[in-house]
Amino acid sequence: MAERGLRRKLVGTVVSNKMDKTAGVIVEHLTRDKSYGKYLRRHAKYLAHDPKNLCEIGDKVRIVESRPLSKRKRWQVIEILEKAVTL
Repeated sequence: MAERGLRRKLVGTVVSNKMDKTAGVIVEHLTRDKSYGKYLRRHAKYLAHDPKNLCEIGDKVRIVESRPLSKRKRWQVIEILEKAVTL
C-alpha cells in the first residue's frame, strides 16, 4: 500500500465520546514564552474519527491527519495506547 505523504501524528487524551464514531481528543504541548523564557502548557482539542466506537474517556490515543470527514473532523484514531483506569 502506498503512503500518502507525510501526515502529522499526535498523542492525546480522550475527553469526549458522546458522538457517534467520533472522539474529542485534547493534545497538550509545551511552548516557551519569548520574553520571559518560562515554559507554558498549551492544549488543542481535535475531533477524531473512531469508526468502531472503542475510545473511552481518559484513554490515551494516537491520532493522524486525514482528509476532511465532516465540518470539524480532520483526524483519525489509529491506536489506543493506554486504556483509562475505571474503578
